[in-house]
Amino acid sequence: MMETKNIMIVGVGGQGSLLASKLLGRLLLTRGYDIKVSEVHGMSQRGGSVVTYVRFGDKVYSPVIDKGQADYIVSFELLEAARWTEYLKPGGKIIVNTQQINPMPVIIGAAEYPENLAEKMAAAGIDVDAFDALTLATQAGSAKAVNIVLMGHLSRNFDFTEEEWLQAIAESVPPKFLELNKTAFSLGRNA
Repeated sequence: MMETKNIMIVGVGGQGSLLASKLLGRLLLTRGYDIKVSEVHGMSQRGGSVVTYVRFGDKVYSPVIDKGQADYIVSFELLEAARWTEYLKPGGKIIVNTQQINPMPVIIGAAEYPENLAEKMAAAGIDVDAFDALTLATQAGSAKAVNIVLMGHLSRNFDFTEEEWLQAIAESVPPKFLELNKTAFSLGRNA
């Protein structure tokens, strides 16, 4: 029996977390896992918090990940990563894009964006893999490909072949964006 694995994809509305979870779902289905995916929306259209849970294993009963259960948190943005750390299980890992997207309280001047978040999480004993996914996405041809760059980086933690990931990408994105997304995946995987 394989124990259920839990992945949280966290970000801000409009960053492509839905596509990332769809891609993961496709990949896991081809491997024959039982999988549950669920989304929790904040004000996603207005740049609010968006969380997607992806759970897979031999038999998964609930799509929800509780505090202390996430094996991986994949975050599109630093503050979102920090916001969800209590969901990480001991020995879990946060993969985070170092981009900073100001939430409304910061935009209107009611709060400051916290500094050195990746360093603070690491100092708290969290395994943080922080890298600049935005620059890699832009290199691939579109700032919108951050989601696929992050999936590429996540892929290093699993024993699926690169071909399996690329096949899932081909089934998840429009053909005209396939090459761009393959490049984004590859840059993320090798970052």
